[in-house]
Amino acid sequence: MSRLGRVSNPINLNPSGPPETVLPPEDPQATEALAAALNLPEQEQRAAVNAVVSARPRSLSGWATVGDLGRDNIEAYAAYRVGYHRGLDTLRQNGWRGSGFVRWKHESNRGFLRALNGLAKRAAAIGELDEAERCEVFLRQCDPSWPPTDLSS
Repeated sequence: MSRLGRVSNPINLNPSGPPETVLPPEDPQATEALAAALNLPEQEQRAAVNAVVSARPRSLSGWATVGDLGRDNIEAYAAYRVGYHRGLDTLRQNGWRGSGFVRWKHESNRGFLRALNGLAKRAAAIGELDEAERCEVFLRQCDPSWPPTDLSS
């Protein structure tokens, strides 16, 4: 409060709701390399995806895919957690200030949301229920229509 008894940092009421962040598209070469890796025989996919992410460690879709291909809950959890934290960094670099929408309908947001969703599921699988709940709440804060109908499990 100021000396006059007024709030010195007024609340900004936006009639259209919270701001929305749309991440820039991922590097097309990374997207193409991931698609090519996933078109390989199943037993070769994991190593190929890991090679893509090693060459492009900022690829959120890459980290989510590493998590999807994890051999066990801990390996998947670790990959999803990296994708989630890389995603937070990327969101902040693109104007996100800790709140607001990050919607699935924007293809470029999907790597982050997949990593967050995977983290929630794997946290639950290893008994880290408070983390799983935080992730689930965060998903719904990012996109109130969560889960999307086209999300593959």
